[in-house]
Amino acid sequence: MLEVSNINVYYGSIHAIKDVSFEVRQGEIVTLIGANGAGKSTILKTVSGLLRSKTGRINFLGNDITSTDAFKLTKMGLTHVPEGRKIFQQLTVRENLDMGGYIKTKEDNSRMRGEVYKRFPRVEERKSQIAGTLSGGEQQMLSLGRALMSVPKLIMMDEPSMGLAPVLVQQIFAIIKELNESGATILLVEQNARMALSIAHRCYVLETGRVTMSANAEELLDNDEVKKAYLGG
Repeated sequence: MLEVSNINVYYGSIHAIKDVSFEVRQGEIVTLIGANGAGKSTILKTVSGLLRSKTGRINFLGNDITSTDAFKLTKMGLTHVPEGRKIFQQLTVRENLDMGGYIKTKEDNSRMRGEVYKRFPRVEERKSQIAGTLSGGEQQMLSLGRALMSVPKLIMMDEPSMGLAPVLVQQIFAIIKELNESGATILLVEQNARMALSIAHRCYVLETGRVTMSANAEELLDNDEVKKAYLGG
């Protein structure tokens, strides 16, 4: 579904991403793990058209999207749940959802709102509330719900558990796993490496902008090097 080949991304003179290649197959959860500053979020921003690679190629569903504008990718079936939620703070919950479905018809939006409300009952309870007044967990559910409104083929999620209490982290990861079991393909960036590996099919490990290891997630959970670096021993 997604093939990233030899991308190199710079912030000014800083070489942030160095010859990174990876792929995501349909129906998978693929996770990128690594320390802060390893380049995980930069990769997602590059795939979603917010940053540009100096080299290489990005293919999505057989189409070269290396230079495609970000707003066009939503129509192609690619959506990005950014780090820090990035909901529209001054809009209501329902208005946030409608923004996620802006490319769809009113009928499709109505149907998808119903699907989101079914999956996230708390979002429905808060549908008339100003989004900025929601709790962190509610905002994350809204951010995921907003992404689902465009009926994406691939969902990229950046640090969905950030800042959440442990009980909410468990809930969010259960939702991600359920989304995948319902047919969603997911590219996941997550600081909580143990949780990410527990639900992912495959994993790429990043260090200072390079992929240093790739394997089935289950194998990496038992890898001594990964345990020491990312799983607390």
